[in-house]
Amino acid sequence: MATPLLTTNLYIPPVRPELVARAHLIERLNTGLDSGHGLTLVAAPAGFGKTTLLSEWIADRERPASWVSLDEDDNDPIRFWTYVVTALQTIHTKIGGTALGALRSHQPPPVKTILIGLLNELAASPQGIILALDDYQVISNREIHEGLTYLLDHQPPTLHLVLSTRADPPLPIFRLRARGQLTELRDDDLRFTPDEAAAFLNEVMGLDLPPEDIEALEARTEGWIVG
Repeated sequence: MATPLLTTNLYIPPVRPELVARAHLIERLNTGLDSGHGLTLVAAPAGFGKTTLLSEWIADRERPASWVSLDEDDNDPIRFWTYVVTALQTIHTKIGGTALGALRSHQPPPVKTILIGLLNELAASPQGIILALDDYQVISNREIHEGLTYLLDHQPPTLHLVLSTRADPPLPIFRLRARGQLTELRDDDLRFTPDEAAAFLNEVMGLDLPPEDIEALEARTEGWIVG
């Protein structure tokens, strides 16, 4: 039986017209991708602009990207991996057909068995893909974490995984960091700089504040965007 999916969870969020450009962060994301890092981890509490930054970055990249906005209902492994495969198929329709068939069977095989075929297809793809999983902090199912760890351990160079999360996931972060296979952006990186705070308050919000007021607000909120 096919798992029902919410199509809008596969949409890449549109870039906001009032966006404050964050060129230094885009450059770091580009460097990680172009250096062949397997995983980009954007980890910070709510309100630091994680999703906005990633949608801006993806919009500026030539490499095709797939996206899944996760919620708590996606803690079912079949549902989670169905979303992942369906997202990849928005880029390459010929990838993942066998995996989807297995996921939809009455007795699905182990996830690792499904991932072997999917990873082999991705490895044979002539075009690289970005797979972004937004709000990964809602995933608590150990089987899903184990499957994603297996994917990271056998990840082909054609696949770049991006995780946006409010907390570090139980994945091999330390091992990837030690191997130089990880790009990280955290709350200290995502805080508005004084120049970005000024651009947001005066250009986006149209407040026309003097420099001393901008400095006071930036100091009070410590660059926290929502603040």
